[in-house]
Amino acid sequence: MSRTILVIEDDHDIAHLVEFHLRDMGYDVCVVHDGTAGLAQALVKSYDLIVLDVMLPGMDGLELCRKLRANPRYSPILMLTAKSSEGDRVLGLEVGADDYLTKPFSVLELLARVKALFRRLDAVTMLASPQAQKTIRAGELTIDVEKRKVMLRGTAIDLTAKEFDLLLQFAQHPGQVYTRSKLLDLVWGYSHEGYEHTVNSHINRLRAKIEGDSSRPRYILTVWGVGYSFSEEWTSE
Repeated sequence: MSRTILVIEDDHDIAHLVEFHLRDMGYDVCVVHDGTAGLAQALVKSYDLIVLDVMLPGMDGLELCRKLRANPRYSPILMLTAKSSEGDRVLGLEVGADDYLTKPFSVLELLARVKALFRRLDAVTMLASPQAQKTIRAGELTIDVEKRKVMLRGTAIDLTAKEFDLLLQFAQHPGQVYTRSKLLDLVWGYSHEGYEHTVNSHINRLRAKIEGDSSRPRYILTVWGVGYSFSEEWTSE
């Protein structure tokens, strides 16, 4: 079965270009030209990928992304933006986008990003296989891999999609040290050179949610001068 991609782009020329090349790669593509209709389409059908423009009529891409990430159904989001400032690009990642492209972009780069996101999707699918670990327990923390839920001392913890992905990456590999650049590559699906502080902000928020004292973390440890690791004190089951 071919991959399904929803393209939400109000510029008809760009939308047609993206659709043409994605279809040429064998993907099944649906195109919508405004944010409100795009949200409705994304909620009635599950897509393997959503290509989302930031500047949209009806509802802008950032708000649309927030609403999609509040929905239990998860689809990777590749955000297209004409805004080139660092703050605007980082904001797209912060609200839940998995990757971004700044206009104008090359078709080859677009296809490379799409392939990278699908590689991540395949990795997540493997986690859901019968042989995969379904539950990870670390001290008072319980991670339900399939349901993407986290409990701390029996209480549900509300994590964003990226916070969950980040925690899962750590918990599956206790003791392994990750640089910020490596975490960007593994969790965000692409190496965003120069945006390592995105990792810092996500880790700070994650620690605030799962650590009793975020200034003295027990789970996500800082490896000074290198990056971060998940404490080996806890045994995954």
